[in-house]
Amino acid sequence: MTGAPDAAGTLAAKLDHLFASVVPAGRAPYSSEEVARAITAEGVPISGSYIWLLRRGQRDNPTLRHIEGLARFFGVPPAYFFDDDVSRKVEADLKLLNALRDAQVQQVALRTVGLSPQTLSSINEVIERVRELEGLPRDPDPEQPPAPQEPPRDTTAPQDTSES
Repeated sequence: MTGAPDAAGTLAAKLDHLFASVVPAGRAPYSSEEVARAITAEGVPISGSYIWLLRRGQRDNPTLRHIEGLARFFGVPPAYFFDDDVSRKVEADLKLLNALRDAQVQQVALRTVGLSPQTLSSINEVIERVRELEGLPRDPDPEQPPAPQEPPRDTTAPQDTSES
């Protein structure tokens, strides 16, 4: 259940997707127990086993307080779990946030700040062409891990131009 939930996704699919998508940088996804402890610390008692049952679809009628606690923890509106339009919007935001976790994507995005709309359009065209040349889909799948990158070259070190 780690794929993106569809618009008619179940509570379990949407909750499980949040666990897979909202992951702290540099570590494994949250456990049900971690989430339960954090929500309980905010004044909404809930157990890790109950969250696990919700994720598996073995419980599907949580209290409003539990929905609000889960939503607050994952940074989504409570309506994410029930309103398909809200779910689609949140899903788009999560995809963007996950893409921006890549340091090189961040660097490219930040360097475009202040550029004219025409220049941004040209940059988009170049990116689309490069993706095409590399055999990648026009729109990247944020669920797919990025291809391994070569380490950046040190362009400040002197280059050996002598022929052996």
